[in-house]
Amino acid sequence: MALDNIRLEVMNTVEKQVDGFIEKYLIPVEDIWQPTDLLPNLQGENYMDELTQIREEAKELEYDFWVVLVADMVTEEALPTYESWLMDMEGVKQHGKSQGEENSWSKWVRHWTGEENRHGDTLNKYLYLSGRVNMREIEKTTQYLINDGFDIGTGRDPYKNFVYTSFQELATNISHKRVGQLAKKKGNKMLGKMCNIIAGDEMRHYMAYREFVKTIFEHDPSEMMLAFHDMMKRKIVMPAQFLRESGQGIAEAFENFSNAAQRLGVYTTYDYIEILEKLNAYWEIDKMRSLTDEAEKARDYLMKLPDRMRRIAGRMAIPEDQHIFKWVEANGRL
Repeated sequence: MALDNIRLEVMNTVEKQVDGFIEKYLIPVEDIWQPTDLLPNLQGENYMDELTQIREEAKELEYDFWVVLVADMVTEEALPTYESWLMDMEGVKQHGKSQGEENSWSKWVRHWTGEENRHGDTLNKYLYLSGRVNMREIEKTTQYLINDGFDIGTGRDPYKNFVYTSFQELATNISHKRVGQLAKKKGNKMLGKMCNIIAGDEMRHYMAYREFVKTIFEHDPSEMMLAFHDMMKRKIVMPAQFLRESGQGIAEAFENFSNAAQRLGVYTTYDYIEILEKLNAYWEIDKMRSLTDEAEKARDYLMKLPDRMRRIAGRMAIPEDQHIFKWVEANGRL
């Protein structure tokens, strides 16, 4: 049987469990938080006091912090790209056999998108109300990121796509959680709470995607191992890899954003390594048996990779010079 056909067969098999995953890892619309739960109530009598509080607390946050928060928000706002990419995976169909019947995989993608959509909305509104950033420049960056799309090297392969989402959901959990901790440390309880709650969503999503991969390993261990190996060998790229400011070429802003995140300790090379170790442990890569010779070699590579990466990371220097972004430069260097 052709490789694509095997993947499709496995996806069809796993699909029978997807409704259960939705019930376990996602929250119904009527029960989940919404952005307005975390932001000032502009219909309330004390809204001006709340707005003043946001603006005063925002003054305590440093320049790199704003750069990272903006880039995190823009990454979340590029959701149309991520939804269309997931909908194009092998095994995901817009409809079932009859018109109007929903395919469980497409149902997952839509419901996951609905939850993720709230993150960008929340951070966007906060940034606007803070008065500390140039929203028009940020809006241009968001539109560019959606226009430019992204290429994460997965094609339509669901095995590789689920490795990517498992990795990225945990990475975003770490990033949002750390940003929230920094905000809280500076006395910004509102922003700290926002980021912490968003991080909680990302953790649930991570737990779901890693479960998808674990289930696929049960049905097709060798091919799943090879897909995992391929993604880690080419490296997991960030969703915002093509980030740019107005007047720049594609991807020109990403490295400066990444450096700011590393200087803050929000997301570092060591976090990347630890995520790989967690995935290796959860999927029990070291215990996999009945693999093809090629998959055995892939497993050995994955088990040795964290130590190899740590040796390289120890020799890497993070630039200390701050790049002045158009997103924040209107307020000067904070």
